[in-house]
Amino acid sequence: MTIASPPAFPSAGGSEPVWTVAQLNRRVGQLLESSFARIWLRGEISNFTQAASGHWYFSIKDENAAVRAVMFRGRAQAVGFVPRAGERFEFRVTVTLYEPRGDYQVQVEGMRRAGLGDLHEAFLRLKQKLENEGLFDPARKRPPPSHPRCIGVVTSLAAAALRDVLTALARRAPHVPVIVYPAPVQGADASARLAEALRTAAQRAEADTLLLVRGGGSLEDLWSFNDEALARAIAASPIPVISGVGHETDFTIADFVADLRAPTPTAAAELSCPPRAECLHRVTLALDALALRQLRLIERASLRLDRARAGLVSPRQRLEQQSERLGALTQRLAHAMARVLERGSGRRDLACARLERCRPRLDEQQRQIARLRLALARAASVGLLQRRRRFEALTQTLDALGPHSVLERGYAIVRDARGDIVKNGLDLKVGETLQIEFGRGSAQAEVLATHGLL
Repeated sequence: MTIASPPAFPSAGGSEPVWTVAQLNRRVGQLLESSFARIWLRGEISNFTQAASGHWYFSIKDENAAVRAVMFRGRAQAVGFVPRAGERFEFRVTVTLYEPRGDYQVQVEGMRRAGLGDLHEAFLRLKQKLENEGLFDPARKRPPPSHPRCIGVVTSLAAAALRDVLTALARRAPHVPVIVYPAPVQGADASARLAEALRTAAQRAEADTLLLVRGGGSLEDLWSFNDEALARAIAASPIPVISGVGHETDFTIADFVADLRAPTPTAAAELSCPPRAECLHRVTLALDALALRQLRLIERASLRLDRARAGLVSPRQRLEQQSERLGALTQRLAHAMARVLERGSGRRDLACARLERCRPRLDEQQRQIARLRLALARAASVGLLQRRRRFEALTQTLDALGPHSVLERGYAIVRDARGDIVKNGLDLKVGETLQIEFGRGSAQAEVLATHGLL
C-alpha cells in the first residue's frame, strides 16, 4: 500500500519535505480504515462512561491488551441495555484514529454478549417453536388462587432468590406455609432437575401455587430456564406456576410458558398471595357486616313475634268464633241448595218444551224428500244434456284449430336440424337441412338461398 506524499515544506536543510502532525495522523487513519473492514472484536468492558450527549466511551480489553472504543448515541440507543464494567461482549467495529490526539481507537457499531450469538439464535428458535404449538397462548394459562393455602418454591437452597422469597412471604403472609422443592438453578443438569422438582410438586399436590425463581445473571447463567423440557414441564403442571427469573429486563422461555410472569423473585412472592394486613382488614369488614346482618335478623324476628303475640286468642274464644262461622255457612249452604233446585227445575221444563218442538214429523219429511228427489233427477238430466252439447261444440272448434287441420288446408311446418320451428327465413343458412311436415307425410329439404319479405 502506498501513501500519497504530503505537501512539501522547506526543511532546515532545504531538500526533504516536512510532515505536519495533522497530516501524519490523517494518513495513518486512512491506512487503518482501508486496511480493516468491519470486524468482530471480543473483549471485556472497562472504564465505561456515558456522556451527556448519549455517546458511550469505554475500553475493550483482554488478558494482554486494551483498546479505546466509542459508540455514538444513535447506535447506543439501539442496544437496548447499558453494559457494565467487567462484562464480556462481542463488538462489531471499524478501526479508526482520533486525529486530534493521535489515539488509535475503534468505533462500535453493534454489540452482543460474548458467546451469545448462537445462544440467542437457539432461544429465538425454541421460542418460535413453542409459540407455534400454543404454549404461550393466554387462553391456556390459569390465574393463581387469590388466597393459597400453601405455596411451593422451586429453586436452589443456596440461592439468594430463596431468601428474598421467604423474607417477602414471612412479611406479607406469615400464615401461609411454604414448601421448598430444591433444584440447582445453574449448571449442566439444572434444567432437568428443575423439571423434576416441578413434577414432584405436582405429584405431592401439597401447594396451590408454585414459584419458579432465580436471581439475576448473564444469559449463560439463566440458560437453564430456556430449556424445552423445562418449558413443557411448566406447561404440563396442574398447579399454576409463577416465574420470577432474573431482573425485570431478563426474559426466559420459562417466563413465556408460566401462568404468570413476575419481574423479580420478590415480585413473584408478592403476586402469589395478598398481604396479611389486607386479609385481616377484609375479615374484619366481613365480621362487621355479619354482626350487622344478625342484628337486623333479630330485630325483624322480634317484630314478627310481637305481631304473632297480638294475634293470639284463647281456645274457648276461638271455638265460639268457629261455631258462629259454621252456623252462618250452614245457612248459606241451605239457601244455595234451594236456589240450585229451583234453577234446575226451570231448566228441565224449558228443555222439555224445546224437545217437543224439535220432535221430527216423518210423513211430511218423506213427502219433501220425494219432491226433492224428483227435482234432482230433472236437474241432472238437463245439466247432462247441456254439458254434452258444449263438449261437442268445443271438440269441433278444437279440430278446426288443430295443426293437422291447418296442414290439411295446404300449409306445412318447417323445422331446422335441431327440431326447432322456423319462423324467419333470414335465420336459415345456405346449405342447412330442413324437415318439412305436410298434412300427410313429411320431406327433407336443403336451403339454397334466403330472401326477406318483398
